[in-house]
Amino acid sequence: MTDDTWTTVTRLRDRLAAHQDLPPSQEILLRVLKLSEEVGEAAQAVIGATGQNPRKGVSHTWRDVEAELCDVVITAMVALRTLTPDAPEVFAAHLRRVAARMEESTPRGAERASRSGAVLTEGARDPGRDQCSQSENSRS
Repeated sequence: MTDDTWTTVTRLRDRLAAHQDLPPSQEILLRVLKLSEEVGEAAQAVIGATGQNPRKGVSHTWRDVEAELCDVVITAMVALRTLTPDAPEVFAAHLRRVAARMEESTPRGAERASRSGAVLTEGARDPGRDQCSQSENSRS
C-alpha cells in the first residue's frame, strides 16, 4: 500500500462521515454491514460469471468480479480507518503477521512450484472470462 492509498481511504471516510449524523459506535457498525453487502455483490458476480443461475445464465464477467473484490477491499479499508486513525500501521502489522504465518506453513512442494514459475495463466484461470450477456457499463 502506498501512502496515497491511505490518504484516499481517509478522504473517502471523511466524506462519508460528513454526510451522516451517527455516533461513532453506529458508524463503525454500518461500515461493517456495508462490507457484508459488498461481499454479497462479489459472490453474485462470481455466480453470474460462472452462469450458475439458470434463470440468468452468464450475467457477469470476471472483470465484474475483480471490480466487486476491489469494492470489498476499499470498503474494508474505510471500515478499518473509521475504527482507528492508525489504520495504515494496523493493516501493515497485520499483513506482516499473516505473511509470516504463511511462510512458516508453506509446504516444500509449493515453494518449489512457486520458484519454478508454475502459475496459472490468465486463460487457464477462466477461459470464458470475457463472455457476458450484460455489458460492464450498464451495471449500476
